[in-house]
Amino acid sequence: MYPPCATATGAPASDPVPRRHRRWYRGAIVRGGRRVFGVARSRIRGAIPQAPRTLALAAATGSVLLACGCGGGSRQDVGEVAGTFEMKLLHASFPSTQAVARPTRLELQVRNTGAHTVPNVAVTVDSFNYTSNAPELAADKRPVWAIERGPGAIAQPPVETQEVSVPGGGQTAYLNTWALGPLAPGRTQTFIWRVVPVKAGTHTVRFAVSAGLAGKAKARLASGAAVRGQFKVDIAGAPPRTHVDPATGRVVAGSFSATP
Repeated sequence: MYPPCATATGAPASDPVPRRHRRWYRGAIVRGGRRVFGVARSRIRGAIPQAPRTLALAAATGSVLLACGCGGGSRQDVGEVAGTFEMKLLHASFPSTQAVARPTRLELQVRNTGAHTVPNVAVTVDSFNYTSNAPELAADKRPVWAIERGPGAIAQPPVETQEVSVPGGGQTAYLNTWALGPLAPGRTQTFIWRVVPVKAGTHTVRFAVSAGLAGKAKARLASGAAVRGQFKVDIAGAPPRTHVDPATGRVVAGSFSATP
């Protein structure tokens, strides 16, 4: 979120140019006459001493805009309702033992236990990726879990960006945050990620529930604490051996016997 622009919230700056400033563009060009380029030489000479002041004013205005980091647009959080909304985590599951290349899912279920509608219920998940220190990488973020599908419904028909984006309608501009819209009092919303582990080891996945994307709408438990949690997951380097039981047709652990 960008810092507020100083010129957006303060009083309008007064014009530092004196009222007696001589303007050379009076005459036919202003009155709508046919003479457009016929500017008197004496008037141009009279405007030259004022040029440095005008350029300095323009440079100062431009530097203020650059320092604020905005080009006259409104703040990103201008449309978000400010407040604290009471919520509860009903269910959170993510297998503690996993294996590379074995699909699994992370599921979170949250409920609005307050008296007001949550503007935009969202979940931020940390540690789906890790930071690599390998040299000459175009991006140092590498996946621990490859996300096959995120929370939210898939667009029908699929949108063009689905080829490069993870399916699921809950995506936001933040790479690790998903939002599913307003949540009325007493209603429940479920977030499901279908993922595949791709990096072996022990990892901690942290998540946090929020009531909006801009930080003004906050989700809190009845106790006042933040709605958050974490999982500790052990990912094996290879999937366990399994086979199909010919008697039942089910996939079971272990190797298939070589003898009939």
